[in-house]
Amino acid sequence: MIELLKTWPKQVQTVYVHSDTDRNETYAMIESLCAEHGIALAQNNKAFNILSDKDNCFVIGEFRKFENPMNGDFPHVVLVNPSNAGNLGTIIRTAVGFGISNLAIITPAVDIFDPKVIRASMGSFFHLNFGLFSDFSEYKKAYPKRSMYPFMLKSSQNLSETPIEGKYSLIFGNEATGLSDEYLHIGQSVRIAHSGDIDSLNLPMAVGIALYEATKETFRK
Repeated sequence: MIELLKTWPKQVQTVYVHSDTDRNETYAMIESLCAEHGIALAQNNKAFNILSDKDNCFVIGEFRKFENPMNGDFPHVVLVNPSNAGNLGTIIRTAVGFGISNLAIITPAVDIFDPKVIRASMGSFFHLNFGLFSDFSEYKKAYPKRSMYPFMLKSSQNLSETPIEGKYSLIFGNEATGLSDEYLHIGQSVRIAHSGDIDSLNLPMAVGIALYEATKETFRK
């Protein structure tokens, strides 16, 4: 909530608080930010019964959807048809944590503004640049001169042996189906090596490993 109020205050319509909310330092900051930006702060327990399926949710922000276009000069994460809201939020949190704040989503996909996405991102969503594309060719047309790295089990190139260079895009498929074989011919496909005791890694884990490898030199400085 604090990240929303700090980064996109003009989009916020109302902040709802539950009567059981602790009046602590965090609450005081929310109250102060709402007052600073002229945002209504309302106590409304009924809103929580309707909007939240969590027992530990005590603050809800109502805000208008917004656009925050991607920057072509920086690394991208590209998700092809992501379908799980919690996974998407976790990926956003991980990407922003590694300094990668540009996300392309190839539709159809889960709504990036789904409350479960926002919640799972733990505030990092509000630091994200994002774009929605009807297919991968539309994305490639918008950002043509990039180093493309599709992550695929069928790739013969190990991630640990692959330099991630230039204005790069890390590309990942759907949680259930991964990327289709056509992506083997896009850029340099790579795989994340793991034991034969599992079929594959889950999507947020795979993205996290890829982001670590891609940015590890940055964080050594």
